[in-house]
Formats: sequence, C-alpha cells, structure tokens
Amino acid sequence: MTHALGFTEEDLRRLAGARSFERGVGYVSAVSRLEIGGETTTATVDGSDAYEVELTEDEDGRLSGWCDCPYGREGNFCKHCVAVGLAVLTQAGSAPQQRSAAASRTRLLDDWLESRTREELAALMREQLAVDRGLRRRLELRAATAGEDTAIVRERILSLLDTRPFARYGYVEYADARAYGQQAAEAVAALRALTAGGRAAGAVEVAREALRTLGRTYGEIDDSDGQIGDVATGLAEAHLEACLSSRPDPVETAEWLVRHLLDEENDITDIDLFDYREVLGEPGMTRAREMVVAAWRINPKAWTEKYLMERLLKADGGSVDALVAVHAADLAPNGHTHLVIARELEVAGRTAEALEWAERGLREAESEWGPDDELVGFVCDRYTRAGRLAGRR
Repeated sequence: MTHALGFTEEDLRRLAGARSFERGVGYVSAVSRLEIGGETTTATVDGSDAYEVELTEDEDGRLSGWCDCPYGREGNFCKHCVAVGLAVLTQAGSAPQQRSAAASRTRLLDDWLESRTREELAALMREQLAVDRGLRRRLELRAATAGEDTAIVRERILSLLDTRPFARYGYVEYADARAYGQQAAEAVAALRALTAGGRAAGAVEVAREALRTLGRTYGEIDDSDGQIGDVATGLAEAHLEACLSSRPDPVETAEWLVRHLLDEENDITDIDLFDYREVLGEPGMTRAREMVVAAWRINPKAWTEKYLMERLLKADGGSVDALVAVHAADLAPNGHTHLVIARELEVAGRTAEALEWAERGLREAESEWGPDDELVGFVCDRYTRAGRLAGRR
C-alpha cells in the first residue's frame, strides 16, 4: 500500500538491500528529533554515535537518503536511513498535517525575517554566534574567503586541522574523531571557495600546507570510521582543482608532487601523480619521471619507489624487461614476486620465460616463508596444459 508520503517499506528495502533493511528495523526505537517537512525529513539516530539523517522525496515521489555515518557518507542508503523511513511510515496518517505545519512554520519564519531591519538581523546573528561555535567558525571562514587576504584564510584552514583541541591525552581518540573530522572538513570547503573566488594560486599553496599538516598528524588519530581519510581525499581533490585552475609552474609542481608521494607521512592523502598529467604537461611529467627513477635507483626495495616506477612504466607503455627489472630488485622470500613477474611475461606472450621465472620462484622460496600457494598453482596449471603432469603421482 502506498502512503501519502509516496514511499513504502518495499521502497526502503529496495534502496537499502535486505541486510541493511533488516538491521534498520532494529534501530526504529533509536530515532529521535523526527521532523517531517515538505520534501525533506530529518532525524537523529542513536547508534555507535548520534547520526544525523535526511530523507528527501522529489516531485515524482522518488526517495533518497543521506546519513553522516561512515557507510552513509559513501552514498549508501544505510540502516539509519531505513530506521527513519520506517519511523515516518508509522506516522503516515498524520504526515500531511505535519508537512502542512512545517510549511506554515517556514513561511512564518521567512516573513518575520524579511520584516526585520538590517540592524535587527545583525543583532540576531551576533546573538546566535555567541552560543553556536560551529556556526561562528563557518561564518568566520566564509568571511575570510570572501576577502582579499589569503594569509588569513591560510591561518584559519590550518587551525581547522589542528588536532590539539581534540587530543585530550596527546591522541585523538575515537570518541573525539568525529567532531574533529567535521571541523577538518570545513578546510576542504574553504580551499574550494578560494579557487572559486579567483584565488586558485593561493589555494594551491595553502592546500600543500594542509596536506602536509594532516599527513603529520594522521597517525595520532583513531580514524576507525574513515572520516579523516575522507577529509584527506577532499584536500587532495581541492589541490588538484586549484592546480587545474591556476596552472602553476609544471616542473616545480612535479617536484613537489614526487617529494610529497615519497614522504611516508603523506600516505593518507592518496594523491595519484597521473591525475596531474594535464597540469604537468610534458615538461612536468619528464621531471617527475627523472625524480622517480633516481629515487628508485637509490632505494629499489622501498615500497613507494617501486610502486611509482611500476606505475610510470605501465602508464608510459614501458618495456616488459624494465618492469621485470623493477620487480626483480626486491624478490619476496615466498616466491610471490616471481609469480608477479611470470604473469607480466605471460601477458606479453613470453610464456616460456614466464614458466622459467615461476619455477625459479619454487626453487628459491625460503622454507619458512613459502612457496606461495598461488605460485604453486600457477606452475601446476602450466604443467597440466603442457601435459607434463601426466602419469605423475
């Protein structure tokens, strides 16, 4: 049966999937502060934390949901959205009246605000800012990004990433990580506002500092929910957007990127060198290749140097022999690297050499580590294809 709300339990089950729907049923009693509005319904759901949920129905009655839990932030219709949807359905009979009342309250507030003088509105805002620190911080940042002084914005952005107010014991515990993540996310919005406001060159420099700052402090944060990782990704995206807009010096940018990628403290920022191809052009990419190759030659067994070399060779269509050389410089004791090399050679059509590397992996695998099960399976499969296992026991 379709309710006046425009959606049913089956719609919730379809959007969430059977597992999330069933889990959401158990959270209906945890729904609080439910407000059924015109197109949007909001509520809070108490789980491992207090999560804010928003359900929206478009003009055609299609339902979508948003939740600030980790699963919801990935764009999924989570169990908390299900719980709010079910709570709404229990009030389906009174929903039209609630929506009408919400619309009346909105019109009343709009009319009242429009009737206030500029001085009265300013006084009202100052009154609210005195008790709402979050709102004050957001408006201060908006005011700074609207001004001309990038230095002020830089200071505010870096302060948003400062973990000290949340680190009661020198470490941001899980209970405080969500609040820190919400504050740090404002830094991403501020960087994008700088770029949108015509100050992309300044945004590039501030984004670099922000990425470095978060990289240094990430190890001191309990990011079990991945929220801070999302902030790091947002900072990286904001940096790329600023670069695409301002077109900084390609060689200098390449040098910064490679140094950033080679710094182990910056793993969290998840920057991909090849996302910057358009920014770097051929001069920048040439410089990046030079730096990566030099770093790999100095430390061929380091994971990052090896990974970047492999990415460069594959992206540039480098020779299989060069790729084999990169892997061969750091052979795993269980023979797994031999298997990686064998597969690369097999893809290149060099099947005999591929099998030779796999067999070498079996011979060289250290007894306490291997051989790798996949390597054994690879060799057995190739022997079977060639009929070399026939008659063997």
